[in-house]
Amino acid sequence: MKYVAGIDIGSTQAKGIIMDENGEIVGKAILDMETNMGSAAQRVFERVLANANLSISDIGFTVATGYGRYRVTFGDLQVTEISCHARGALAEFPQTRTVLDIGGQDTKAIRIGDSGQVTDFAMNDKCAAGTGRFLGAASFALDMPLSDLGPLALKSTRPVKITTTCTVFAETEVIGHLAKGHLPEDVLMGMHHSIATRCASLVRRVGMAPEVTFSGGVSRNVAMVALLEEVLDSPLNVSTQSQFMGAIGAGLYALDNLQAGQRSQHVEEGVR
Repeated sequence: MKYVAGIDIGSTQAKGIIMDENGEIVGKAILDMETNMGSAAQRVFERVLANANLSISDIGFTVATGYGRYRVTFGDLQVTEISCHARGALAEFPQTRTVLDIGGQDTKAIRIGDSGQVTDFAMNDKCAAGTGRFLGAASFALDMPLSDLGPLALKSTRPVKITTTCTVFAETEVIGHLAKGHLPEDVLMGMHHSIATRCASLVRRVGMAPEVTFSGGVSRNVAMVALLEEVLDSPLNVSTQSQFMGAIGAGLYALDNLQAGQRSQHVEEGVR
């Protein structure tokens, strides 16, 4: 049996999955991004191979996606994250017609047609407001892990209005509100609401249609899921593998190529 790999090099994390010929995921890995994207890609590939108990010679085709897809030197094909997140979302939730992906430095809203093709998309790639980086500023200011922000925000009873639209000044505003005596959970809920509002405007720009699937690392944040469902007035599909949605889509594109008879040149050349 031959296998395929999907490698997603984002701005803050590198993700990898390996699928068998039936499209079943047999290995996955995730690690924080390094300064050198090429090195991070190699490391996540090695880690996912170990997780699947496979060697590079078992991989028949590799597709790279994400912010640093062109730094995946062992990749056989590069596919945009727009296409890969749409493909991954459809694989997890076949009735998906809208995808919202909140990443570390950008947010994408994707509209999918009835035949599965991407019909429109919008992204805020010029500013990190409304992204995971915005929450990162709050995490730093409060000196707590990102994973704790969502549960704490849900305890809020009097959310604070966040006025800044700039990630650079978000930390300063958080510290200022805390100095005035506001509770951390109220400040955090304000941050979450600010992000949710910006993301909802992106979704509406492409025209929201059910079902809506939420992908990316921020989808693991329970407060963000709750607020987005409120502002969009719609339930959200959130997969347990939402962080790997782009890598899953890349793996499925790799599987298409393998089934079409394409072979990895890197494997055939014995690249290690």
